[in-house]
Amino acid sequence: MSAGINTYKTDLREIFFTLFEQFGFGQVAGQAPFDAWGPDEARAVLQETYRFAREVLGPLNSTGDREGCRLENGAVITPKGFKDAWKKLYEQGFKTVAVSPDHGGQGGPIMLQVLIEEILSGANSAFNMYPGLAFGAAELIAECGTPEQKKLYVERMLNGTWGGTMCLTEPHAGSDVGAAKSTARKNADGTYSIRGTKIFISGGDHDLAENVIHLVLARIDGAAPGTKGLSLFIVPKIRVKADGSLAGGNDVSVGSIEHKMGIKASATCVLNFGENDGCVGELVGGIENVGMSQMFKMMNGARIAVGIQGVSLASAAYFNALEYSKDRKQGAHLSKWKDPSAPRVAIIEHPDVRRMLLEMKAHVEGIRALIVKLAMHTDKAHMLAGKDDDQAAYHRGQVELLTPLVKSYASDQAFRLCAQAIQVYGGAGYCQDYPVEQYTRDSKIFSIYEGTNHIQAMDLVGRKMGQSGGANFQQFMADVGGFIEANREHKVYGDAVKLLAAAQEGVMASAMAVLGWSQDPAKMTLIPLSANRFLNMMSELAVGWLLLDAAIIAERVGEKATGDEKAFYEGKKWSALWYARNVLPNVEQAARTLALEDTSSVEISNIAFGSI
Repeated sequence: MSAGINTYKTDLREIFFTLFEQFGFGQVAGQAPFDAWGPDEARAVLQETYRFAREVLGPLNSTGDREGCRLENGAVITPKGFKDAWKKLYEQGFKTVAVSPDHGGQGGPIMLQVLIEEILSGANSAFNMYPGLAFGAAELIAECGTPEQKKLYVERMLNGTWGGTMCLTEPHAGSDVGAAKSTARKNADGTYSIRGTKIFISGGDHDLAENVIHLVLARIDGAAPGTKGLSLFIVPKIRVKADGSLAGGNDVSVGSIEHKMGIKASATCVLNFGENDGCVGELVGGIENVGMSQMFKMMNGARIAVGIQGVSLASAAYFNALEYSKDRKQGAHLSKWKDPSAPRVAIIEHPDVRRMLLEMKAHVEGIRALIVKLAMHTDKAHMLAGKDDDQAAYHRGQVELLTPLVKSYASDQAFRLCAQAIQVYGGAGYCQDYPVEQYTRDSKIFSIYEGTNHIQAMDLVGRKMGQSGGANFQQFMADVGGFIEANREHKVYGDAVKLLAAAQEGVMASAMAVLGWSQDPAKMTLIPLSANRFLNMMSELAVGWLLLDAAIIAERVGEKATGDEKAFYEGKKWSALWYARNVLPNVEQAARTLALEDTSSVEISNIAFGSI
């Protein structure tokens, strides 16, 4: 593959179906606060995003991977072309579609923004992390900052003038954020002197923006141990005056950049704050000891963003594998496998290749639907706030419940499906001549950062399922149950819906088992042992539901379709049936396994693992 050649592909028709036909974009667009938006505007934006992704970001994906980032004179230099791409990205407004007009944005629905992000990330996941982090940090300041902080930082970070990061992890602590040793000492002028080291900071430094605004967790002198004593600080790389002009360095230095398996064009930095006692920060919102609750507002958004990264690369891998399978000729058709003189056929004609492709297609479509559904809940909660508080609370509750599913299932499946795309290619896929090798390396980090997927699973079973007295989980199960009852006797999908019903029963039984363990000190260990399995079960239930929902919509509207449109709607049918027949039965089996209450991995002694 020559340097600078775009390999990103997606199917806008599929994206349009999910947004307009399955999740009713028109139910949100055109109504306050999304008055200025409609289907035509959304289509135009997505088409333009795809053009930009293919022409600007796509050609930089492989070259950025090969060049990587480098550290020169204490500053990070990003790959060639990234700086120009950053400028064009913000000129065209792709990152501010869903930003409030109060901060210079376009006030569009989150449903649209998540699909924009999928396209941008699919074309160049490493590049899209830089503006993504700036967006998340700005949103946090917009929600939690003082009026002065909002005025000084938010719009500059949202329009690309300044970048942003989130700084939690420390060398000795990892995911144990409460063990942070970074300190903050209050100064006479109300600012704080910050000192400490943070590691694995994505976009920790770069040459794309004129400044980088770090959000840093630190402990004020005398504060309580653990997470309760952490506060959140705005720490610019370059000090900022009250009028927004820059005032020189702030004793923030890059110790090193990590040399990674993937996302090599994303600078993952070790950052040192206050090595010379000259690093100054300001308390977010002016409130001490609420750093973790503030940071969670950014972390939840970041976890959804990781799910989007997952589906973006799984989708890109699928469409590249599909194209290759139609072009690559190898072997005779199965019906003529004993005939050495039979013509060679495209590998898409071979049953096992077709199995792999349909597995990829079904997962990509189902995970995308799950993400857009979460975004729909966000938009409806925003619309209904102050108008129908009960319904707004329902939608907010579903966002909370679905966030760990989106992050974990999308990221786990991304790595697996990208690896499966390599298998479709055969030996060629293992080579850098084709993009699926890079997609696989890039996607591995998704299950690790922004809280490992086990942390997501523990968040689900330990916190999210019990929120609102368990009402959020019960409402989710009621939504699935309502679909089952309405479609149990469907002429085409009735049998598949019965498989969904059996999976729902398995999830409910497992949820009751987890609840029982939580009330029995002797069985508490079973919760972390089973949390990942339960999250996966619930994710498969959700995806199976949404695929069948899409198929029934497609069956209804596709009856009058012809040509390519008819084939498109037929594809929805087979995605749903494949998933129902091949994945949903696994939920029942997982429920039976969970009920065995196996504790082998904690009963085995350390030495029995092996003496080395």
